[in-house]
Amino acid sequence: MIEPVQLLYFIAASVALTLLPGPDIIFVLTMVISQGKKAGISTASGLCTGLLFHTTAAALGVSAILYSSALAFAALKYAGAIYLLYLAYKALREEGSFSSIGSVREKDLSLLYRRGIFMNLLNPKVSLFFLAFLPQFVNADAGSVPMQMIFLGAVFLVQALVVFFLVSVFAGFIGIKIMERPNMGKHINRAKAGIYSFIAVELALSHQ
Repeated sequence: MIEPVQLLYFIAASVALTLLPGPDIIFVLTMVISQGKKAGISTASGLCTGLLFHTTAAALGVSAILYSSALAFAALKYAGAIYLLYLAYKALREEGSFSSIGSVREKDLSLLYRRGIFMNLLNPKVSLFFLAFLPQFVNADAGSVPMQMIFLGAVFLVQALVVFFLVSVFAGFIGIKIMERPNMGKHINRAKAGIYSFIAVELALSHQ
């Protein structure tokens, strides 16, 4: 449905946008440095799973409703901010019981996966981003517009997974070096709490 050249432009733009400093990549990096690459990959997988909802919402016009409703936008963004503040509180509570890199358990990975989904779903800015970004690469004469948007969303999801995987592997080596230093656990958890709080405030103050 989409011309190869146009698809390459879309992939290049998607990779560049994924690598830009933003809540998602900062969230993944934080988890990698504090708990290892498996934690980062699980978190990234959750974030990318949330993209399925945003892609579908943009294709079906649900995101347009969110864009036009100040109440819906505000309710979702404040719910997201509260959730991030809860994560900040949890990070501070973990200060005395920090687990070293490589010791993350399977149930913890499942929790991080769900956490990534919730963080993505509760950020209305992601829905509005897809609503603005995907149509730029849609050709109205090439078939169903919703199907083209879903296809582009799937391509964006795949490249995001690849980028986050590579970032997690690279940052994992850095995290191991950092965590070899004594008493770094409590400092990392405080940093995590600060990052979550910063993202929460940024989300709460965002506009449509």
